[in-house]
Amino acid sequence: MSSISPTALADKVEPRSGSPRINLLGLDAAGLASLVESWGDKPFRAKQLQRWLHQRGVADFGQMTDLAKSFREKLARHCEVRAPGVLTVHKSADGTRKWLLDVGNGNAIETVFIPEDDRGTLCISTQAGCTVACRFCSTGHQGFNRNLGVDEIVGQLWLARRTIEADREGARLANGAPAPLAATDDRVISNVVMMGMGEPLLNYDNTVAALRLMLDDNAYGLSRRRVTVSTSGVVPMMDRLSRDCPVALAVSLHAPNDALRNDLVPLNRKYPLRELIAACQRYLEFAPRDFITFEYVMLDGVNDGDEHARQLIDIARQVSCKFNLIPFNPFPQSGLKRSPAARVRLFAQRLMDAGIVTTVRKTRGDDIDAACGQLAGEVKDRTRLKERLAGETRFGRIIEVRE
Repeated sequence: MSSISPTALADKVEPRSGSPRINLLGLDAAGLASLVESWGDKPFRAKQLQRWLHQRGVADFGQMTDLAKSFREKLARHCEVRAPGVLTVHKSADGTRKWLLDVGNGNAIETVFIPEDDRGTLCISTQAGCTVACRFCSTGHQGFNRNLGVDEIVGQLWLARRTIEADREGARLANGAPAPLAATDDRVISNVVMMGMGEPLLNYDNTVAALRLMLDDNAYGLSRRRVTVSTSGVVPMMDRLSRDCPVALAVSLHAPNDALRNDLVPLNRKYPLRELIAACQRYLEFAPRDFITFEYVMLDGVNDGDEHARQLIDIARQVSCKFNLIPFNPFPQSGLKRSPAARVRLFAQRLMDAGIVTTVRKTRGDDIDAACGQLAGEVKDRTRLKERLAGETRFGRIIEVRE
């Protein structure tokens, strides 16, 4: 299991802000241990520091009271704790919260928290923009700027949990509660899904480093079953993930045959359904769950017909899966419409009648453009993706994957 050295991570972090300091949010356990060792300090300091950073969400080294004063002084001289800056925060009537976060050079990403009775799910971004350019996704229409660093990916979780816990504590004090919330804390954020802006597996190294921090018991301690990577089907990276850091896997399917999927998910031209399904079968050998979740956005008159349902049933016979049907969230550039609710129910029933576990995603946060497919942020398209898409009738050359 490889790790990234503090020097290498610092090289990735520092040029974005011009800061000479190492952003500790970008260092995993091995990176912190290497940093501590380079200073000649005792190894247990790394675990202490990791707990202060991620379990307690503390950014002020002076508050890390069980660390030696001399060690804290080194931290203050050489390091910082810096999450992406908050540009705006929107709160939905249903409790969903969306942050617009500054990642430098005029680019912004979006992060969404979805509270439910039995869980709190954070949807995080892995890229500023996206190169995959799915027709139904607002992010893809914004173009692509760059991959996010480990600090920027983990920083979304660090910031969201810190903010939500502070709000809870403020509400407790306002209500005159005599004692802190129960130590169980209900895990303010119990689930993380990499379903925000970008294709996680096209930012593979940073995604995996961030995943390991989320799973680390000295950091966030999340279960592999409660951390989900969503991919449009980057087959070689799916195989690598199964070996390096198998977590729950969601595949953005959205079409049951190659002809239609080539149009809706251009990556399919590089990795067609036959290869994708085989990769899903291989992934299940390592996965923490015994099924793959297939995400399927419901598009009126495009992929919601009876024949499409029959073709999905054929796919389900090849790989253990469940389907998550997603009501489409329209935006002007897509030229697509949401399937009527009655049609979605009928489509779901056909799948369930065939014995396939099927859910219809409850639309959350659509009043603040925080629902599935709506995350756009602000991205300077330095890849001129829109121009290239307009000039190509085939999409096979757009996606470059380094294996």
